[in-house]
Amino acid sequence: MLARHSVRRGVALAATLLVAAGLQATSLSPAEAGRGDHHPSAVPDRIDLPDGWRPEGITTDGKRLYVGSLADGAIWVADPRSGEGEVLAEGSPGRVAVGVEYDRRRDVLWVAGGATGEVRAHDADTGALLATYSFPSPDAAPRFLNDLVATTRGVYVTDSRHAELAVVPLARRDHRGHDRRHGHHGSGLPPADAARVLPLTGDLVLQTGNNLNGIVDEGRWLVAVQSNAGKLLRISPRTGETTEVDLGGASLVNGDGLEPGRGVVYVLRNRDNLIVPVRLHRRATEGSVRTAITDPGLDVPSTAARLHHSLYAVNARFATTPTPATPYWITRVDLR
Repeated sequence: MLARHSVRRGVALAATLLVAAGLQATSLSPAEAGRGDHHPSAVPDRIDLPDGWRPEGITTDGKRLYVGSLADGAIWVADPRSGEGEVLAEGSPGRVAVGVEYDRRRDVLWVAGGATGEVRAHDADTGALLATYSFPSPDAAPRFLNDLVATTRGVYVTDSRHAELAVVPLARRDHRGHDRRHGHHGSGLPPADAARVLPLTGDLVLQTGNNLNGIVDEGRWLVAVQSNAGKLLRISPRTGETTEVDLGGASLVNGDGLEPGRGVVYVLRNRDNLIVPVRLHRRATEGSVRTAITDPGLDVPSTAARLHHSLYAVNARFATTPTPATPYWITRVDLR
């Protein structure tokens, strides 16, 4: 009997402590609640960027978020758990940051420079500018280097005005992180004169407006979205041959950034405020378009970064006239 009473008293005490703990938890401030570890309710759904930032590209190193600025090419870095951030790389007049890509093999941020025709490499820890690669236009129409992806072979950059990819070839690295080819800097970056272009052939037909935009690595191939035509195209990184992905008649018009997920590619249809999952089949020649995702916090999302079970979509707000006081933010979309 004594033992039973002891057990009952222990259970009652535990219940009392749980109730007290629950009451204490409900009294936490929003700032304190935001410091939880990876639980969806503890992570902020909105992360504010500096006013006037004019974001376009976003990427992640698996822990932090990096956002570029169309205004002056600056790069902002944030902790998604708290929403707090700071300027990692200061901007400069005439500089632009459109697409942003984290290269985990080299701990480098690659930045597409839009109409400047440049691709830049920044140190992902300090923001220091490591290298700049220039791609002069082949004709009277200026380039618009839009988005990019880093693979084991190189950095491939879409040009929304020309049937070409801008390419920064990269050396393959061994198990110790050393380059396997000679002629590269210690950081694994090639010299400026290594920059080249890859002409695109096949199914790509240029139209008025923005053509190729977001791009992802799908193993042996690259996949890019043609914004104005609403198409996905498979691209050979060796030959430049393009093959239209059969979407069963579905359109991805206004497709902007692409983000790989678990078995799908997320297509951000910017002005439609939609994120569309597409599952690729048959060596990326066919695709099944899944139910689109939307959220009240989306305002012309241009690109997104997948982290844990969330997509962090940056809102370019192209329908809003930009001013130094215009607010911009990142919207977190739960994928569970």
